[in-house]
Amino acid sequence: MPPENAEFEETHWSVVLTASLEDTKRADEALAKLCQAYWPPLYSFVRRRGYSPHDAQDLTQDFFARLLQKRLAATADPKRGRFRSFLLANLKNFLANEWDRSQAQKRGGGAMILSLDTEAAEALYSRESASPVTPEVLFDRHCALTLMERAMEKLEQENAERATQFARLREFLTSPPPAGGYGAIAAELQIPASSVAVAVHRLRGRFRQLLRAEVVQTVAMPAEVDDELRHLCEALQG
Repeated sequence: MPPENAEFEETHWSVVLTASLEDTKRADEALAKLCQAYWPPLYSFVRRRGYSPHDAQDLTQDFFARLLQKRLAATADPKRGRFRSFLLANLKNFLANEWDRSQAQKRGGGAMILSLDTEAAEALYSRESASPVTPEVLFDRHCALTLMERAMEKLEQENAERATQFARLREFLTSPPPAGGYGAIAAELQIPASSVAVAVHRLRGRFRQLLRAEVVQTVAMPAEVDDELRHLCEALQG
């Protein structure tokens, strides 16, 4: 049987934290993948600080450039280093210290560090632009949503051969069944209601596995996974 911590051997954030000086390429690649995934929450946080869409995009790109080029992740403490917390702390410091200086020169050296979907990130910001919740709380909520969306995308790919059924059932993976159960959906899909219930149960189980796998990539140690999952669930409910 594989060791209990086998799933952590190649996780992104633990790779970044533990990579030796001879393995910086692998660490850089892992960090770039994580940054790509966390682009929308970061952008939304910057927008909540009052910056325009254009400035928020430039600042987020410049933040990525600083993070990747100056190897700031090497300063993270593996014993206290969840990627979400590391990102937010460094982004706050960046916004406090880099904005004024960046006005004197083109930010990011004119280079696109990562390919960013500004439209999707702006939509994430717009959904809660009037919320009285603090930017820090919204950042955690957006991180949770990002991980859920990534898990859902993978689940959808796994169910590509049952695309029609999956499209109809995916809404029940994170919400209770409709009043009266799955009868109407079963009739629509032309399958027994019991089969719908079984399919939803199976998909929910797999979705939890995929979500956990996403969280694994953002923590340094196995013991942190369950606590991080609880924190993200609380962020969604708060």
